[in-house]
Amino acid sequence: MASPQTSHWINSYFPISSWLKNYTRKDLNGDIFAGIITAILLVPQGIAYAMLAGLPPQMGLYASILPPLIYTLLGTSRTLSVGPVSIAAIMIASVLTAPEITPLGSTVENAIILAAEGGFILLFMAMLRMGGLVNFISHPVLTGFTSGAAILIVLSQIPHLLGLSKNQCGFDLPCYNAYLQQFNHYTVGLSLFSIALLLSFGAPLATLLKRFNVKTNVIVGLSKSAPLLAVIITTLLVTVYQLSGLQNVAIVGEIQPGLPDISFTFFTNMPRWQALLPGATFIAIIAYVESVAIAKVTATLRNQKINPNQELIALGTANLVTAFSGGMSVAGGFSRTMVNFSAGARTQMAMLIAVLILSIAVIFFTEQFTYLPKAALAAVILIAIFPLIKLREIITTWKYDQGDGIAELITLLGVLALGIEEGIALGVIITIISYLRRTSRPHIAVVGRIKETEHFRNINRHEVETWENLLLIRIDENISFANVSYIIDFIEVETLNSAGLKHIVLIFSSVSYIDSTAFEALENLIQALHNKHILLHLAEVKGPVLDKLQQTNFLDQLNPGEVFFQTVDAVDSLSNK
Repeated sequence: MASPQTSHWINSYFPISSWLKNYTRKDLNGDIFAGIITAILLVPQGIAYAMLAGLPPQMGLYASILPPLIYTLLGTSRTLSVGPVSIAAIMIASVLTAPEITPLGSTVENAIILAAEGGFILLFMAMLRMGGLVNFISHPVLTGFTSGAAILIVLSQIPHLLGLSKNQCGFDLPCYNAYLQQFNHYTVGLSLFSIALLLSFGAPLATLLKRFNVKTNVIVGLSKSAPLLAVIITTLLVTVYQLSGLQNVAIVGEIQPGLPDISFTFFTNMPRWQALLPGATFIAIIAYVESVAIAKVTATLRNQKINPNQELIALGTANLVTAFSGGMSVAGGFSRTMVNFSAGARTQMAMLIAVLILSIAVIFFTEQFTYLPKAALAAVILIAIFPLIKLREIITTWKYDQGDGIAELITLLGVLALGIEEGIALGVIITIISYLRRTSRPHIAVVGRIKETEHFRNINRHEVETWENLLLIRIDENISFANVSYIIDFIEVETLNSAGLKHIVLIFSSVSYIDSTAFEALENLIQALHNKHILLHLAEVKGPVLDKLQQTNFLDQLNPGEVFFQTVDAVDSLSNK
């Protein structure tokens, strides 16, 4: 029998053990159904996201087999669906088509190296316990990035939807008129049919089935089968009417059958690793942040917990495995995860079932997807990605906080104008600048006492009692080099406006830290106030701050000023002096 310490270690690094020992038949029933529905999404999305990244279709399918198995063993989310995702795919395409990367040779090998590097980066972050990194990319920046990337994805699919060659017009506007006139009628027809099918199988079908009291998980299953249905029907149309040969409808082409082979040959080309490292870092970080954000959504709904650092291990290992098996970079997919969750998945067993079904398809049915039109895959991508474009949220964020709204808008515009990596880097920089600006101008309030109470409030918001010889100032922020000058200036202005002032009490109820620069500035303030015959006092100083002050001669310099336990003690002692 394993010791408690060993059991804890196993549960920590292999979360599957925590739910597998309590697995029930009821869980299995939910997982089987959810696994089937998720597998229906995995096939078209795997091929579509590989196409979006500019890679062979099998790389998307391979990335949907072994990586989910690894995440099942190591991941802490019970419903996260790991595999190819749209945002990572467009980032891969951006890196692989960069001018400095294209001369390096094989696109496939470069994509595999990106996945391997991403895996190593995530594992290195886990070793440094950097799971909290998810908190350093703000929600507005992430939303602006995903909206910008989603717009780029939509634009990249227009040629596939219309049957056009790659756009070479650039900023030549008259060129677009001639370019768009070259569209393929049959391709457009297949695109419109696929989009109509995908849309009709969404909310309209769900609403109709609810009227007939159909079970929720059945509704989810039927409504989410549209991608596979669109793929099957359009493939049959292309095959029967020979649209690829007679009407030049673009198709996926031959997909390599069979399960992936394990290979380590990509380790031999170190110069490529160095060139691809910046791109791999961006892809890995965004994949991690997006995956944890999605995992937290479903975990919260079921009162479960996500371990961010263990997620680094799980996603890092999954990306290494996808590289070894010839797949593309992976992350948690929002649409698949929500489908998996809504279909009744209880544990990662649902993904094991989905992977089993996908493996059968890869072994025996890849030939049937040879005539799959790229237009249908573009439609699948379009419908899946469109909800990620959240332009209205920028307005909502702006109304609440202009700094966050600016960061969200600049991130979106940066992604569109400069590129994916540059856009998100710009957004993070703007967020940091906005944060520093806010902390450099902290909220400071002159307070007074609400009559016949021990409560002290802002004199500009409440009717309070004040004193001619006593000034109470509450600082609502930690004091640091970034804001101490602003605080000192505020105090000096208040002293000029207060005739007969003898005592100033700084209320430190919201101050948890004072750095060395601020500490020195406060010492200078004491002397400056002494020269004006004004004594400085402190009130409600927190323990850690007081410990720091006691390690210096600050309290000696403060004398005869005092440190009061509560603000009311300072008022009782000083108001009549």
